[in-house]
Amino acid sequence: MDEQEGTTQTTRLTARGAATRARIVQAAVDLMQVKGVAATTLDDVRAASSTSKSQLYHHFPDKKALVREVVAAQGTQLIASQEDQLRRLNSIRGLERWRDALIQRASLRDGAYGCAIGSLAAELADRDQEARSMLAKYFEIWEELLAEGLIRMRASGALRPDADPEKLATFLVAALQGGYLLAQTAHSTEPMKLTLDMAIGHVRTFLAS
Repeated sequence: MDEQEGTTQTTRLTARGAATRARIVQAAVDLMQVKGVAATTLDDVRAASSTSKSQLYHHFPDKKALVREVVAAQGTQLIASQEDQLRRLNSIRGLERWRDALIQRASLRDGAYGCAIGSLAAELADRDQEARSMLAKYFEIWEELLAEGLIRMRASGALRPDADPEKLATFLVAALQGGYLLAQTAHSTEPMKLTLDMAIGHVRTFLAS
């Protein structure tokens, strides 16, 4: 059976085709998170997803196309995992709960593998312009969600008027990325917790009296 919609020659997939595509992407996500992008081959993905070579190439003509789909999957999942919490962010305690959730997730792997999109950025930013642009957009969305919470804190009077939510949000994400890297090399979330505590401590310096 053709995995596309028969004679229409459209790119809309049947349920079977969509399931095959999703299985390929998930296998690539899992492999690239553990082995890295460069060390993961299409043969690795084909074996892990239990698909034939023709099925794999039907959905992804080359590795670059698959990698970009992995970027989209990882970026979407990361934002979805934090969006609800960050849209309710309106206090320092909210920032601490955000920190605790991140630490808890990372502790399940003893800090291994780092940040899903940060690790991809380290490998791809200087090699694939389209992937770099995609990753930059996910980081932008992440920072915007944090900045919106800080704007709410400033509007409520919790933060002083001179607090700059956009710069503070960038600082929080940068501290988090450094924490992920240290946790990855130490296989411990303690460095990650320390960097986030210090970043939140910096936000505290803008609390209204």
